[in-house]
Amino acid sequence: MFRLPHATAAALIASAVLVQAHGDVAPQPMNTDALPEVGEDWLTENPYRDMGPDVWQTAVEIGDSGYNQNCARCHGLGVVSGGLAPDLRFLEAEEYGDEWFIERFRHGYTQNGTTKMPAFGELLGQKAAWAIRTYIETRPDDYGVEEATPRLTEIRDTLMDMAQGGQGADIAALQAELTDIAAEIETASGAPVADSVAFRAAHLISGDTPNPAAAAEALTIGLSAAH
Repeated sequence: MFRLPHATAAALIASAVLVQAHGDVAPQPMNTDALPEVGEDWLTENPYRDMGPDVWQTAVEIGDSGYNQNCARCHGLGVVSGGLAPDLRFLEAEEYGDEWFIERFRHGYTQNGTTKMPAFGELLGQKAAWAIRTYIETRPDDYGVEEATPRLTEIRDTLMDMAQGGQGADIAALQAELTDIAAEIETASGAPVADSVAFRAAHLISGDTPNPAAAAEALTIGLSAAH
């Protein structure tokens, strides 16, 4: 039998009564071919949470796209709720939170005969569900990003200068600093890694082909969304 999550997630359920009707949302298909199969029976715990960093990263990227196509209209860009829909960032990254999420994703939510949330399960499938869940649970806590914003803005400006041919900056040192900043930014859900703007920028300038222009753009967009 489906169990309700504990305190924090229970508050989400209570706040769901404030959600305006949005049963007219048409689910948008998601390409989940790059993700491992998870079987036909619906799970109650996110399988992509512990399949290693490569699967995790793929799930976050697919979930990001899927969330913005199917969920952002009501739950907010970046999973930052405007106050009417539940703020899913605080849904615990453990089985309690997973059960609540997958129940709503599969069957939707109806109150007094009015559809508050459409059912996505049959149309999008389980892999899409867990990809979106992975993206949601990796959302960073606002406070951590705000604390790092002044330095991230400076790094953004340095990366923009590098992309335009400027000299003097050490890309490896910037990547290491971004990684350190990312490690200090926690998730709101309790998941171990936050897919923060610092995390994304560090990834974009890592490896053999660093892309300072893309990292600067990611910082610009991320910092703008945070404010």
